[in-house]
Amino acid sequence: MTSQQLLDGHIFLLDKPLDWTSFQAVNKMKYKLKREFDLPKKFKIGHAGTLDPRATGLLIVCTGKFTKKIPEIQDAPKEYWTEVKIGVQTESYDTEKPEILHQDISKVTEEDVKNALDKFLGEIEQKPPVFSAIKIDGERAYNLARAGEEVEMKSRKTTIHYIKDIEINFPLISFTVGCSKGTYIRSLAHDIGQELGVGGYLTQLRRTKIGDYKIEDGTSDFLENEYRFENL
Repeated sequence: MTSQQLLDGHIFLLDKPLDWTSFQAVNKMKYKLKREFDLPKKFKIGHAGTLDPRATGLLIVCTGKFTKKIPEIQDAPKEYWTEVKIGVQTESYDTEKPEILHQDISKVTEEDVKNALDKFLGEIEQKPPVFSAIKIDGERAYNLARAGEEVEMKSRKTTIHYIKDIEINFPLISFTVGCSKGTYIRSLAHDIGQELGVGGYLTQLRRTKIGDYKIEDGTSDFLENEYRFENL
């Protein structure tokens, strides 16, 4: 790897750790690349699709002229490994907020779960979580929600291409989901809980694919250890 190759354009497949924002991950990488390759101050770098802090997995980072590829990559279908806990909810639809609204799940069967999941296949209407980066009147929704303001999220169309590899170990349900751009898996977890009538929230999320890019082709060590370019 050379500085000119980075300026001409390169795509890195990173495995984002838990509790890092996508912005933090890109900034960390930018600092390391600039230090190691003596890159110019205005070196271009950006990611192709945000991952929530509580999610891990594939984060695609483009450098130099390849930053022009970001919109194309962002539009590609995504795949996630997902774990949902039913019988309880959180305000953020994930583990950021504490559990609330506990309900009895003793009457929920595995068949109920599979039937509920089937109802989300294809094009669906989905409301993003209030704790999301969507802007409302110029302000991030999560900032308004954290300030205690009431936030009304508008529903939007999205597509669930498939749900497979379903494992049920009550109260936990895990599966792999393929979906279109703009799908909020936190909202999907919440909506599955509502469909079952007992509530639910996202406990784990790992992005495994974006288009033809796969997490197993990436690297997980760029944040914790010295940069290992041979692994990229």
